[in-house]
Amino acid sequence: MSVAPKRPKGPPLNAMRAFEAAARHVSFVAAAEELNVSPGAISQHVKALEGWAGAPLFRRNAQGVELTPQGQSLVAVFTTAFDQMGDAARALRNLKPNADFHIAALPAVAQLWLPKRLRRIRECFPHINFSVTALETPPSLSREMFDLAIFFATLDEAPDQIVLCEDETQPVCAPALLDRVTGNNGFQGTPLLHDQTWSSDWSTWSRSTGCEVPDVKTGPQFSLYSLAVEEAKAAAGVLMGHLCLLEEPLKSGALVTAHAQSCPTGRALAVQVPVASRRRPETDQVIALLSD
Repeated sequence: MSVAPKRPKGPPLNAMRAFEAAARHVSFVAAAEELNVSPGAISQHVKALEGWAGAPLFRRNAQGVELTPQGQSLVAVFTTAFDQMGDAARALRNLKPNADFHIAALPAVAQLWLPKRLRRIRECFPHINFSVTALETPPSLSREMFDLAIFFATLDEAPDQIVLCEDETQPVCAPALLDRVTGNNGFQGTPLLHDQTWSSDWSTWSRSTGCEVPDVKTGPQFSLYSLAVEEAKAAAGVLMGHLCLLEEPLKSGALVTAHAQSCPTGRALAVQVPVASRRRPETDQVIALLSD
């Protein structure tokens, strides 16, 4: 007579994934953003795992969360395990001939810098679908199925990072406003346009160049840099331009520089790539086309 006893079950995979992301970020909110769920869902998964283990893995407090010694002891083994799962998922994905190529990019990069280069890439690889996802923060390339990511980063940040161009800021405006902003009153009386993500652009440029800017924090605010660029082109005000993103409007004359001095930000537009063992065969060629 055959015997089929019940076997002991491990904890739910989703709960382990939630714990690993929360432990890596030491944040339920950041883990939720990475896994595209709510912070409450991360909290419930972690509670389930703590119940299964019979031990607390995080301490909750008003400032957020911190790992307990028990939770800290699991970080390395969980990280290794999910890195290996990421490798397995990529290997499975790459079995498909001409699998889709996924690019993550900052919204401003995806809207202003990437399209011209992506057209050239598609011409070279007509058999591959290139998809672009706009994200506010860089994804984890060891976990998510992105083949590369394009974001601004500090110049000395990571080994798997290829600098495309240094980030430099300079005021820009529509040609119709140029005489006003280069006259005796400078920026006085002309609206300053602000991107909410780079809200300190004007004050940083003013400090770095020694150029006085009145009412540096006043003026219209935009949640997307591309919207601010369109308003600048429409002569709604002067924008602090990130020059590497404004190649096309500056070349066409839709925008002109409104001051002679520029300011390096100490950052660069850079491509982040997976480690060599996880890269697609086309990755190096795609990066070369992005760099042109």
